[in-house]
Formats: sequence, structure tokens, C-alpha cells
Amino acid sequence: MTQNGDAPIETAAHLGWLSCHHCGMVWSGAQPHEPCARCGTHLHQRKPNSIQRTWALLISACILYLPANLLPVMVTKSLLGTQYDTILSGVIYFWVTGAYGLAAIIFVASFLVPLFKLTALMILVVAAQRRSDWRQVERARLYRILEVIGRWSMLDVFVVSLLAGLVQIQGFAEITAGVGIAAFGAVVVLTMLASLSFDPRLTWDTAQAAQPSPPPVHKDQTPPMQGSERTV
Repeated sequence: MTQNGDAPIETAAHLGWLSCHHCGMVWSGAQPHEPCARCGTHLHQRKPNSIQRTWALLISACILYLPANLLPVMVTKSLLGTQYDTILSGVIYFWVTGAYGLAAIIFVASFLVPLFKLTALMILVVAAQRRSDWRQVERARLYRILEVIGRWSMLDVFVVSLLAGLVQIQGFAEITAGVGIAAFGAVVVLTMLASLSFDPRLTWDTAQAAQPSPPPVHKDQTPPMQGSERTV
């Protein structure tokens, strides 16, 4: 692997180092599938079947993304009748009534963020599957962004749950969660699992970097060192 056409960069995998996915300990000379001496987790250079599991979760999330936006997420029953609201109809309602800030927050958190996560994960998986060296640094940063914004994707679920618990006036008004909220929650969970299943170190596994690794160093020669930010 090279960086901007310079000399090849030695990765931890080429140096015979393995990091534990559970505790972050880095071992020199450890063999794949060998248990970590600290926590007992089996060591791997890369997450097993990362591409396949990520694709399965992504496809499932894409299938549920349409009903999550088309089916009602909130059902309001009152003396005036029953109203069914989807995510986009709620955004339109807040925008028309002048609550521009709330409409923008719901639109970004409940519509754009899941769509962005699905698109970004597809780009990362396709590039990793092709062992592409296209914009590796930017792809690594993109994965970190996905980890940061993932926790804000459940805004609609929290709002509907809060309203359903507060607005329960028998005979006057009653708010319940619709079918769409289940699909939306499933999309959020599936994208989070897909992000966890994807191994970001696959970003650095390019066709040029696929070279035989040197013989691993014996454990007794080099003591283990700790650190979770090294590229394996």
C-alpha cells in the first residue's frame, strides 16, 4: 500500500501484529483464531465475513426504508376524527405551521440521516469489496462520521414514544404509534448493525497491498503492546 505515490507503508498485518476486536490489545506474532491472552476473544486480522454480513444488513435496511417513509408513524384519534401521519407529512405540517426549526430537525434526523448512512455504507462496502485505493483517507473519515451520527437516528421513535405516553385523554385525544415507526426503528437498528459489522480496516486492503506477509515474530521475542488505533 502506498500513500500519494510515496514509498509503501508497512501495516501492522505485514509486521505480524494482530489486535483484539474486544479489548483492543495488540499482539506481536499471534496467529489468527488464537485466543487473546487478556480476554480470551479469538484474534482475526479482519472481522470474519464482514462484507457478506454488512451487505445482508444493508439490503434488509433498504427494503424497510420505503415502508418506514410511506406508512404512518403516528395515529392521532380525537373528536375531529383519526389522522395518520408519516415522517414527511409531519415535516410538512410543522413547516406550514411555522415551526421551521423543528421541521428541519425531523427532516434531517429522520429522513436524510438514514438515507446518508445507507448510501455511505454502500460506498464503503463496494470500495472495500473491489479492494479499491480510491480516496482511502476520505473513506476512513466517512466511517468515523457514520459512527458519530448514528446515535441521532432514533429521533422520530423518541418523539412518538413521548407523545404516546403523554397524550392519552380518553374520549378527547389519543396518540398511538403506527406501523411505520416499527419499520423506521428496524432501519435504524439494521444500519447500526451494518456499521458495526463493517471492518473499516478493509479500506486499506488494496490490490497493491496484497503482498505476502513476512514470517511472524514469536511472542517471546517481542512483548505485547496495547493500542487500538494502529492499522492492522
